[in-house]
Amino acid sequence: MKYFILFIFALLFSACTHQPDLTGFDAEAFKQDRGACGGKRGQQVAWLKAHKMNFQGATSNNIDDILGKPDLQQLADRNQEYYIYFLEPGQQCSQKPSQAKSIAFRFSAMGLATEITFQNGVPL
Repeated sequence: MKYFILFIFALLFSACTHQPDLTGFDAEAFKQDRGACGGKRGQQVAWLKAHKMNFQGATSNNIDDILGKPDLQQLADRNQEYYIYFLEPGQQCSQKPSQAKSIAFRFSAMGLATEITFQNGVPL
């Protein structure tokens, strides 16, 4: 009975997560272009800007599955977390601090995307 209740709870939680609509987005090309050093991510910036609200409410696991491992991951106060993905080649390709364009996903303590921002370099 205990396992059945845990199974139902896990099923309900996974049913409540938001799966973004990725029509027109090449997730595989994005994943394979680590740090945007290959220049492929830049081709998808317009799509990301136009559809950024699709990612709101997605879990950090969803974002990780869709976009791959973040280029940078930062912890913030109150168990919040940032995933940063560079969108153009820059100093990050030489393992140096960079002001290249990036997208940052802020996740709540529950692991849900609460804010998606575009900036030059890394926030915080």
